[in-house]
Amino acid sequence: MNGERLKVKSIRRVALGVLLFTFYFSPLVMLGQGQTGNLGHFDQRLFHFGIQVGYTQSKFELHFSEDAALRESLQGTTSYYAPGFHIAVVCPDLRLNNWINLRFLPGVTLITREVSYSWEKSYFAAHRLAERSRNVESVYGDIPIELKFRSVRYGDFRPYLTAGASYGFDFASLRKNRNQTNQSIIRLQPSDLRYTMGVGFDVFLRYVKFAIELKMNFGLLDLKVDDPDVYIQSFNDLRTRTFMLSFTFEG
Repeated sequence: MNGERLKVKSIRRVALGVLLFTFYFSPLVMLGQGQTGNLGHFDQRLFHFGIQVGYTQSKFELHFSEDAALRESLQGTTSYYAPGFHIAVVCPDLRLNNWINLRFLPGVTLITREVSYSWEKSYFAAHRLAERSRNVESVYGDIPIELKFRSVRYGDFRPYLTAGASYGFDFASLRKNRNQTNQSIIRLQPSDLRYTMGVGFDVFLRYVKFAIELKMNFGLLDLKVDDPDVYIQSFNDLRTRTFMLSFTFEG
C-alpha cells in the first residue's frame, strides 16, 4: 500500500512540475509573441511527421464486489500501478490554424497491471495456496486522434495542451482462450475506448522539433470477462487508467 502511494505521489509531482513550468513561462511567452529561433517556419507547415516513445504507469479502476458470501473470504481487491512502454508514429500532425493541430498517433503500448487480493485470515489459513496478486499483461495496438492546442511561441519554446480519444485492441487478450493449463487467469475484452488529456512543451532544436509530454488515459469500457472463480468475481468491473511520459521527435 505504501508503494502504491509513493508511485501516485511521484506521478502527481511530475504532473505538477510540468504544469508549474508551463505557467511559469506564460508571461514570457506572451512577451515573446512573434519571436522565433530555430526552425522559424516549422509550425507553418500544413503537416509533418515524427516518432514518439514513452514510459507508462498503468492500473485498473475496479470496484470490490458487494457479494456477502465472497466478502467472507476476501477483505478487498486493489490494483496497483505497474510500468510499461509505448512507441508510436506521428502520422501526420495536421495544422488546422495558428493555434490548433490535429494529430494521428498510431502505435503500440505494452502495459502491465497488478491486481492484489487481501484475504480474511481464517480463509487464508485454510487455503495457503491462495494468490495474493496477479499481473495482467496487454499489448495494445492504439489508434489515437488528438487536438493539440498550442500557445504562442517564445524563442525556441512553445507549451501546449492536448485532448482526444483513442481506440485500442489488445493482441494479448485471452478472452477467447480458456486455460491451456489448470492455472486461473484474468481474461479481458480485446477492445478498449479511452479519452485522453495531456500537457507538454515543444523545444525547437536546430534540425528537429523535440517535445516532452505528460498524458493521462482514462478507459471508458468495462474490460472484465466473467469467470466463476473468486479472483474474477471479487470485483465488478475493470477499466484501465494509464499515465504516460512521452518524448516526440518531429522533422
